[in-house]
Amino acid sequence: MKGLDFEKRVEEAKEMLKKLSDPEITLKESVELYKRGMKALKEAQKMLEEAKVEIEQIKKESEN
Repeated sequence: MKGLDFEKRVEEAKEMLKKLSDPEITLKESVELYKRGMKALKEAQKMLEEAKVEIEQIKKESEN
C-alpha cells in the first residue's frame, strides 16, 4: 500500500503543476495549489526516506 500512497502523492503534485500552468488561474488559487503540491511532494519525500532506512536495515540484517 505504501507504494500506492507514494505514487498518489507524485500524481497529486503533477496535477497541481498542470493546474498552475493554466493562464486563467487566480493568484489565490495558484498559491493554494502550490501549497498543496509542496505538501504532496514533502509527503512523497518522507516515504522515500523511510523506504531507504528500511532497505538499509534489511541489508544489515542480511549481512549477519
